Amino acid sequence: MVIDMSPFYGSLDNFDRVFNELWGPLNISQRRVAYPPLNISEDADAIYVRCEIPGVNVEDIDLTFTDATLVIKGERKIEKGKYYRQERPTGNFQRVVNINSPIDVDKVKALAKDGHLEIRLPKAEESKPRKISIAMN
Repeated sequence: MVIDMSPFYGSLDNFDRVFNELWGPLNISQRRVAYPPLNISEDADAIYVRCEIPGVNVEDIDLTFTDATLVIKGERKIEKGKYYRQERPTGNFQRVVNINSPIDVDKVKALAKDGHLEIRLPKAEESKPRKISIAMN
C-alpha cells in the first residue's frame, strides 16, 4: 500500500470538478440554473408553458404577458425551522419567456394544480396555417 502525504494529493480531482461545474458544456441548460424549471411546447392551436412550482401559493405568483413576452414572477416563502440541509430554493424568482408567435391575449389561461402551473397561450388566427384552394383554368 502506498500512502501519498503530498499536500496536492486528491486536489486535482476537486479542482477538475469545480472547473467542470463552472465551465461545463451543459451548464446553461442544467435545472439548477433557472427557477422555476419549465417546458415549452406547442400544437396547432396554442403554445404551452408548464412550470414546476411546488410549495408556492397561487397568490404569490404574478403572470404578465406583454409584447410577445411572458413573465412569471413569484416567491417561495421560507418555512421556519432549523435547517441541516436546504436544497429547494426559496425567495423571489422570475422567468421571462419570449414567444415568437402572435398570441390571442384575451384567451390566455393559467391553471395551477399539484405544484404545477400550466399557461395556455392560444395562437392568433393570423399565425395559423391556412389552406389555399387552387383554381383550375
